[in-house]
Amino acid sequence: MRQVPQKVAPFQKTKNPMSMKTKAAILVSSFAVLMFVVVGSLGGVHASSNDGSYRQMQVYSEVLSRVQSEYVEDPNIPKVTDGALHGLVESLDANSSYLTAAAYKAYKAHKSEAKGEIGATVSKRFGYAAVISVLPGSPAEKAGIEATDIFESIEGQSTRDMSLPEIRSALAGQPGSTVNVSAVRARRAEPQKMAIARDVVSIPPVSDKMLEDGIGYVKVDALTKGKAQEIAGKIKSLEKSGAKKLVLDLRNTSEGEESEGVATANLFLNHGTITYLQGQKFPRQAFNADPAKAVTSLPVAVLVNKGTAGAAEIVAAAILENARGDVVGDKTFGDGSVQKTIDLPDGGALILSVAKYYSPSGKAIQETAVTPNVLVADEADNAIFEDEEQEPAAAEPEAKPKSTQDDQLHKAVEVLKTRTS
Repeated sequence: MRQVPQKVAPFQKTKNPMSMKTKAAILVSSFAVLMFVVVGSLGGVHASSNDGSYRQMQVYSEVLSRVQSEYVEDPNIPKVTDGALHGLVESLDANSSYLTAAAYKAYKAHKSEAKGEIGATVSKRFGYAAVISVLPGSPAEKAGIEATDIFESIEGQSTRDMSLPEIRSALAGQPGSTVNVSAVRARRAEPQKMAIARDVVSIPPVSDKMLEDGIGYVKVDALTKGKAQEIAGKIKSLEKSGAKKLVLDLRNTSEGEESEGVATANLFLNHGTITYLQGQKFPRQAFNADPAKAVTSLPVAVLVNKGTAGAAEIVAAAILENARGDVVGDKTFGDGSVQKTIDLPDGGALILSVAKYYSPSGKAIQETAVTPNVLVADEADNAIFEDEEQEPAAAEPEAKPKSTQDDQLHKAVEVLKTRTS
């Protein structure tokens, strides 16, 4: 390693008044944007002796000043500031994002034009784009994408440098067009490049069947609008066919609306709190079960796994914490919040989580997820990272093939056999 000489020639400043004024203006405006973001995220609270946010802004100002005056070369201050804002907002949660003016403009244009999707729910985990679940029959499934895969890059750009809205925009596009991704999976030695053909994705209908000993089974792939009513119809049909107990399969159910999650939980509950919303400046809004909307009192077991997220987590938490039934499987993903888009003076935007969904006992679903009372590890458990600081790394290939038996479903049936109406 080359050593830096002990004696360094005096630093010669170049006289360029316009350049210095421009830099100063950029520095001041960048810091003003940062203050706007931080103060806004704090709800406009006044500074106090116990509030370190203003002290941190002073530190940021000092760091920015040092970077400008002492970095090895003339820094791109707007780029530095964008990076700082990006990191600041993403450190809050996966659903909060900062978009530059250019990124926000592209996001809005793409959102109105894109009709095709890949059929995978994606969030930010470990700094990269993480696949929560994949819809059956979707382009993503046909391309070989699996839940818990990590998109290391999309079209050659690292997803670590992209906000969640940018990631979702990059995956969407015109039907028939192709998006190229580099996917990391625990069972592969190297990241694999995949081309996924976008298409108009349709949500599979709710399916049902009878299992052994009069146990009805309902499978839900997404909780999009109208699915609660569809589930209610399946439950009534199974009861007419002689079902005495029910399995509600919400594994890999991450797509959907929270309102459908509330409506689905209400099918099984005739009293109690289903969930509630609350934020710093968002008054508590409780969603309680309406007895008139309950359609069954049969014993129920809810199946969940790491691909269960959002609306489906509301259902699982409500049934579990109201002691209405059992939740069987693996710990869920952890997602449930409301976002607000705030336009910034420079044309950029701030997407902030302003409220979170809570379980009946007061646990923030986004932070704690839902832990089943009957734990059964997912057969396809692909732990890729030890923590969020690690780079994507593949584990050793599996030594044995997957079991063809659905252990989680088998356990749910076992549990139901011990339950009485």
